[in-house]
Amino acid sequence: MADQKIASRTQVNLVGLGKADYRGNPSTLCQGCGHNSISSQIIAACYELDILPEQIVKFSGIGCSSKSPTYFLGRSFGFNGLHGRMPSLATGALFGDHTLRGLAVSGDGDTASIGMGQFKHVLRRNLRLVYIVENNGVYGLTKGQFSATAEVGLYLKGQGSNPYMPVDIAWEALVGNATFVARSFAGDPKQVKELIKAALSHRGIALLDIISPCVTFNNKDTAVHSYAWGKEHEVALHELSYVPPAEEIMVDYEEGEIQEVTMHDGSKVILKKLEHDYDPYNRAEAMRILEEANAKQWLLTGLIYIDPDKPSLLDIYNLTETPLNRLTENRLRPPRESIKQVNDLMF
Repeated sequence: MADQKIASRTQVNLVGLGKADYRGNPSTLCQGCGHNSISSQIIAACYELDILPEQIVKFSGIGCSSKSPTYFLGRSFGFNGLHGRMPSLATGALFGDHTLRGLAVSGDGDTASIGMGQFKHVLRRNLRLVYIVENNGVYGLTKGQFSATAEVGLYLKGQGSNPYMPVDIAWEALVGNATFVARSFAGDPKQVKELIKAALSHRGIALLDIISPCVTFNNKDTAVHSYAWGKEHEVALHELSYVPPAEEIMVDYEEGEIQEVTMHDGSKVILKKLEHDYDPYNRAEAMRILEEANAKQWLLTGLIYIDPDKPSLLDIYNLTETPLNRLTENRLRPPRESIKQVNDLMF
């Protein structure tokens, strides 16, 4: 038994790192917060995908959720920006070095309130970025006000009853032409991990709306962002397992029981069919099932939509193979002769 424990502590992945190499600082969030569970699955996903932490750059805005990047990938660079302005930071940084993978963590306030404008624009530009929204329906950092995703009629102490319709982040992502849209529940760690692994392999914007219960300010069992409600109402589109392209794919399912979603780089998400044959390539069907789920109060989880063929923002601009932030002055500055030719044409 002692030998097994030592082996588990020293086990390394294909890049020679143990899981501890993917951790960050100890969490200062409330015990039981769903955000902590999501951080744990980011750690597990990056470890299992054999990604060097230095190949990822982290982004966040303001809120409990935006503290999360401190708690994972301590060896990665990160930017904590202004409230709602995280997408601008991510766009600039990934233009500066397109060889990095972007991983952003935001909240329902940071994204769906003050940040809605920037959120919609980063979706339509298809920046290669994993955009995780830790969605709890409440402003926990400022002591429990309603967020834009809070359901109608939610009652919070000190706030009364919420009179407004909620913003559906997955729906907004679909309408905004995101090329990867998924929803999950922090209380389902296996699904969260597999969706993060798939998102990290997508060459475009990958939006994950993860319902992440707040155990302090939105903790009634009847609230749609609570653990109890999520467990009772979760409806999985499919069971997910991510298969990296470097590994032999061994499938033990009968014909007709799986759907393979091929990413741009050849990676795959394997979908095991449950009650119905769901096609995640069909955008109109994705909108229909979200509308149906909202009407029936289902917490619909899984890969809702994917378009692996649309070029990313960085593909559109045909950037140099060498990242812009590493180009030398003689490559950035045009020679005097070229400037003279341009001036002569203009004047």
